Amino acid sequence: MPVVIDQMSEEPIYRQIRAKVIEAIATGELAPGDSLPSVRSLARDLGVNLHTVNKAYGVLRDEGYLIMRGRSGAFVAAAGGAPTRRLAAEQDQLMARELLRLALAYRARGGSESAFVAEAARQARAAYQAGEALAQGDGTDER
Repeated sequence: MPVVIDQMSEEPIYRQIRAKVIEAIATGELAPGDSLPSVRSLARDLGVNLHTVNKAYGVLRDEGYLIMRGRSGAFVAAAGGAPTRRLAAEQDQLMARELLRLALAYRARGGSESAFVAEAARQARAAYQAGEALAQGDGTDER
């Protein structure tokens, strides 16, 4: 799982790492039980402080995406256990707020509701098809 971060981005590095791990899980690149690089190893590879990677792994653990096993490291959690119902509800609310923000911005630029919905549906299909393609091993990538 190659992780690439943007040092110039306004998004904190730990959140970029979090997003890359979630993307890898969603697309099937990482499966339940797979191990992640050690905190030290990933920090060295990315050229960041190990506390930054540790924070990303901690957030992913708290959200239910990872299981931490002492000195054994971080592993992808089973899909049934990630995230918990409370966290799932919080993430659903966050998604709804973000979609509303995007829809309002699109409308303010003169975009239509039907065009926004069509693009949202296209992106959702791409996200789900990318995961299916990786799971089937055909190597296609819609990004």
